[in-house]
Amino acid sequence: MKILAVHNYHRSGSASGDDQVFRAETALLESHGNEVIRYTVSNDDFDSAGFLGKLKSAFGMLWSGKNYRAVKKLISTEKPDVVHVHTFFPLLSPSILYAAKRCDVPVVATLHDTRFICPCSTSLRDNKLCNECGDGHYMRMCKFKCFKGSGLQSFIVALIFKYHRIRRSFYKQIDRYICLNDNQIKLLTDIGFDGNKITKKYNFVPDADIEAGPPDGLPERYAVFFGRIGEEKGIRFLVKAWEDLDIPLVVMGGGPLEKEFREWAGSRENVYFLGFTEHRKCIGIVKNAEFVVFPSICYEGCSMVQLEAMSLGKAIVATDLGFSKESVKDEYNGVKFPLGDQEAFISKVRILWDDPQRCLLMGRNAREEYMRKYMPEDNYKELMAVYESVTLTAKAGGTK
Repeated sequence: MKILAVHNYHRSGSASGDDQVFRAETALLESHGNEVIRYTVSNDDFDSAGFLGKLKSAFGMLWSGKNYRAVKKLISTEKPDVVHVHTFFPLLSPSILYAAKRCDVPVVATLHDTRFICPCSTSLRDNKLCNECGDGHYMRMCKFKCFKGSGLQSFIVALIFKYHRIRRSFYKQIDRYICLNDNQIKLLTDIGFDGNKITKKYNFVPDADIEAGPPDGLPERYAVFFGRIGEEKGIRFLVKAWEDLDIPLVVMGGGPLEKEFREWAGSRENVYFLGFTEHRKCIGIVKNAEFVVFPSICYEGCSMVQLEAMSLGKAIVATDLGFSKESVKDEYNGVKFPLGDQEAFISKVRILWDDPQRCLLMGRNAREEYMRKYMPEDNYKELMAVYESVTLTAKAGGTK
């Protein structure tokens, strides 16, 4: 099968989950003999542009004629069986959906976040869950400066999404939505998306079950956090909670709160902040941890952090929210705590720390859960089933 895979990369150095999934899925498809044509842009292009270039890109978020023409030409030349769109915002714009549909090629879209409900993609306002814009009244974004804390940028984004809401771009121009968890499906169907066009398919990670010796400079026993050092990942929640914990914590990753977190970690004898850590070294450190903490305050799609932790046989302490609701089975492969409940989080961490045998048992269960649900080969079969379904429908005239 020939697949045109389309994606808007985040900035260089970002370990964003959708970037990882795009690379992994396209490589997986090719490893099975499929032909993959990639059409990608990067937010680095926006960063390196001058004032006029940035202004042009801002208007291009509404409709990018450049990317519309490029995708249409690519389809005409390559004649793919299906177009698979991952992230299109901000630079690609929804114009690429129209390019595919006007060429009568079925469109599959993986929804890595809640962008169709919340234009900011996080479903957070002032660090609290918010899905109010699911009703289409996006102008409230301006009042709360939801997009990057800017009233002007929020106004521009609100206009873009209002325009495409009126045109029903996200309802009509996509033939199949790949959702990553049940919560995501409910959020979409609640605002009128056709449930018959939705398929749930988890992400996957290659088996990371490696042998790793004790890491240099770290204590013999420790808990670990690895991932983006950002507000939505519960970093400030983690800081406040660990003020009351004397358990060693190793933290790896980078992000907007990195400087602030580094300063705090430097004042704590039991916190080891390693910053960005090369992947193989990172998973070796995770492999030696007692358990993984995952205090995210946002809806996670299908967390790559959790999948890697499970592949390594690690129990997870996670917020009972989004993907974690179904990925973490309480007292089986980890433990959950209510969103924002610091006391519950501290209690769960202490219980696991004081019972290494329980950690080992949950870790074995986590490994089994990974092998049942998140292996590459199973994911490939599910993805191909989606492609075959939409291409058959297209041949029957169902995409026009």
